[in-house]
Amino acid sequence: SVLPSPVPTGLPDRFRMFRSCEWEVLERSLNILQASDFYWGPLSVGEAHAKLQREPVGTYLVRDSSQGNCLFSLSVRMPTGPVSLRISFQEGYFRLKNWFSDCVVRLLELVVAGTRNNPLHFDEMGGTPLV
Repeated sequence: SVLPSPVPTGLPDRFRMFRSCEWEVLERSLNILQASDFYWGPLSVGEAHAKLQREPVGTYLVRDSSQGNCLFSLSVRMPTGPVSLRISFQEGYFRLKNWFSDCVVRLLELVVAGTRNNPLHFDEMGGTPLV
């Protein structure tokens, strides 16, 4: 399930440090992401985890990453509690583990479909598989 979000306003300043071809990918992806129900914008990890703690396992949201080298984080309610995973952006593609796409929403669709049969394992999740 998805934790619905407030509508974010404006583009974060950190999106302005990319080449023009990367900026086009970022801008298009951000527009699609802002139209989604699960993008929360500048939400801290603590705030994200507090919101997800009250939600069913599998509920997720995307937020701006607090890490300077990542643009977005995926925060997910796991059986052991909420965890956050960084979504990296390299060479015009958003990446999460072995999946990549030029759109964050499409990346999440790929991850959701792919983890149905092959759960992801992240160190951040203490060995708990992401399905």
